[in-house]
Amino acid sequence: MKKFLHIFITLAIIGGIAFLTGVVYVVSETKQVVITQFGRPVGDPVTTAGLHFKLPFIQQAHYFDKRLLGWDGDPNQIPTRDKKYIWVDTTARWQIKDALRFLQSVSSERNAHARLDDIVNSATRDVITAHLLVETIRDSNRILDQKEEGKTIAIAEEALERVKIGRHELEKEILDRAMVLAPQYGIELVDVRVKRINYVKDVRKKVYERMISERKRAAEQYRSEGRGKSAEIKGQMEKELKLITSEAYRKAQGIRGTADAEAIAVYAEAYNKDPDFYSFLKTLETYHDTVDGNTTIILTTDGDYYKYLKKLD
Repeated sequence: MKKFLHIFITLAIIGGIAFLTGVVYVVSETKQVVITQFGRPVGDPVTTAGLHFKLPFIQQAHYFDKRLLGWDGDPNQIPTRDKKYIWVDTTARWQIKDALRFLQSVSSERNAHARLDDIVNSATRDVITAHLLVETIRDSNRILDQKEEGKTIAIAEEALERVKIGRHELEKEILDRAMVLAPQYGIELVDVRVKRINYVKDVRKKVYERMISERKRAAEQYRSEGRGKSAEIKGQMEKELKLITSEAYRKAQGIRGTADAEAIAVYAEAYNKDPDFYSFLKTLETYHDTVDGNTTIILTTDGDYYKYLKKLD
C-alpha cells in the first residue's frame, strides 16, 4: 500500500513539475494551439483536444478559438447608385480557419477585428454604391404587386420601383467579395448581414414628409371610396323606398277604390229603398258641413235648402 502511495505521489510531483515548466499543455474542444520556438512556429497547429507536450521554456503555446466568432462594424455613410446617402450597419460571423497564418498575420482577435473592419466595410461600400437604394432596402416586389392589384398602400415613391436583385442578394455579394481577402489572414468569413439601414438626416426628413403625404393621400382615397359607397347605399335605399312607397300607394288606392265602390253600392241600395230618407241625411250632412255658430244664412222660404226646416214648425 505504501509502495502505491509513493508511486502516486511521485507521479503527481512529476505532473506538477511538467505543468509548471510548460512541458505539458491542455487543448480543450473549443481551442486550437500553435507552438512557437523563439518566436517561430513549430509544426502544424494542434487541433486535437487533450494533453500535449512541448519543450519547456523555449517553446510557447498560443491558444486560438475554434468556434464561430462575431464581428460588429460601425455604421458607415455610403451613397447609393442613385445618389441617396444612407447609414449602413453590418455584422459578420467568422472563424479562425488557419491558426498558423492567423498568428503570423494578425496574432490576436483584436487585430483580426481591425482587418475585418477594412475588409467588410470596403466590400459593403463597393456593393452599395453599385446598386440603387431600393435594392438595399427590399427583397421582393410584394409591395408593388399589391399596388398593381389595386390595394391602397401608403409607401414612399422610390419603393414603387421593381426590385431585380434585393437586399439578401446584396448581402451575398458583400460576403463573396469579403471572402476573397479574408483567407490571407487565416480567417474564414461565414456570413455577413446588414443589421440596419437608415437615411442621413436631410434625406430622412424628405422621406418622412413623403410618407406623411402618401398616408394623407391614402386616407383621402379611403374617404372618397367611403363617400362613394355611402352615395351608392343611399341611392339604393331611396330606390327601394320609392318602390315600397309606390307599391303601398297602389295597394292603398286599390283598397280605397274598393271601399268607395262598396260605399256607393250601399248608398245606392239605401237610396233605392228610401229616397226621401237618403235625401234627408245628405241635407243634414250639408247643414253640418256648412253651418256653424258664426254663420249667418239668408234663405227664401221656397228654397230646397230650407224645405226640411219648414217641416219643423
